[in-house]
Amino acid sequence: MSSPIFHWFLPTSGDGHEAVDAARSGLSTRRSRGTEVGYLAQVAQAADHLGFEGVLTPVGTFCEEPWILTAALTRETTLLKYLVAMRPSSMSPTLTAQMAATFQNVSGGRLALNIVAGGDDAEMRRFGDWLDKDERYARTDEFLTVLRGAWNPDGFTFSGDHYKVEDARVLAEPEPVPPIYFGGASPAAEEVAGRHADVYLAWGEPPEMLAERVDRMRALAERHERPMRFGVRMHVITRDTADEAWAETRRLLSGMSEESVKLAQRRLTRMNSVGQQRLNALNRGSKDNLLIAPNLWAGISLIRGYGSTALVGSHEEVAERIRELQEIGFDEFIFGGLPHLEEAYKFAEGVMPLFAEEAEAVLVA
Repeated sequence: MSSPIFHWFLPTSGDGHEAVDAARSGLSTRRSRGTEVGYLAQVAQAADHLGFEGVLTPVGTFCEEPWILTAALTRETTLLKYLVAMRPSSMSPTLTAQMAATFQNVSGGRLALNIVAGGDDAEMRRFGDWLDKDERYARTDEFLTVLRGAWNPDGFTFSGDHYKVEDARVLAEPEPVPPIYFGGASPAAEEVAGRHADVYLAWGEPPEMLAERVDRMRALAERHERPMRFGVRMHVITRDTADEAWAETRRLLSGMSEESVKLAQRRLTRMNSVGQQRLNALNRGSKDNLLIAPNLWAGISLIRGYGSTALVGSHEEVAERIRELQEIGFDEFIFGGLPHLEEAYKFAEGVMPLFAEEAEAVLVA
């Protein structure tokens, strides 16, 4: 089994010791941190120093704009890659191809793209996007076709329902071509991923649910004669002992008032994202029975959406759960913690060495 690739999360909507998301709930939080570039640079520099492959940035009105912010942070880091989340509704595919090529030029090839079709109708309408979910995925399919075509030095001409371009091209092909990360649990999302994704992203769910998705996505990719890797996004709470880790979950849960949970659930349950609906079903909107699989805790997902389940346990237990996900087929892991700066050190110093020791043992053998 090859060594896993570990990424971290860049908290561009704010960070802190509590799970309550002040930017979305409208509630104040204790010991909260903002989105100042100096603090985000600390997180990025820590991830760079600790050996993470890259950092994922979110996209939306609840966070800083990811293209501008990550471009600034490339000057603060050396090897770290930036997995920039973006929506096809925000700009033309040719302009995106040009921005990606320029990013690769100025960063030394450290860009990856996380394509997000959009799962919250209210959020999409803020940007003037009134398409329904299936139409957004149809547009995303065309967007990615033109994006890859514009990186062709011979240019690319295309006419579809959403885009019509003639001789789309960029100054120079990006080196390397940025990999495309893509998630989504609906049939429309999976079809687009099968045609275009280099890495299919899932959120943390019980292993049996993830295994079924991997099998289905492998079949879709094979149908399109394409290779596909798999990644999973979740939080992590890792400590020297399991008791210390679970004590942290109790502390986080105690900071979630009934009011904050109700406010968050109102927002999360209105979303038409199938992935988010799956997460909602796992936590059932209740603080009870949040252990949904061995070492997999759904507490943070009461307050925050998207990849907000958490691996919880001792360093050895967390590493064992990661190995089990590798056996299912996952190559890449995008973790985060609260706060992201301190938790990056805990994971990198407690869990990552266990995999380095395994890799060294294989080489010696």
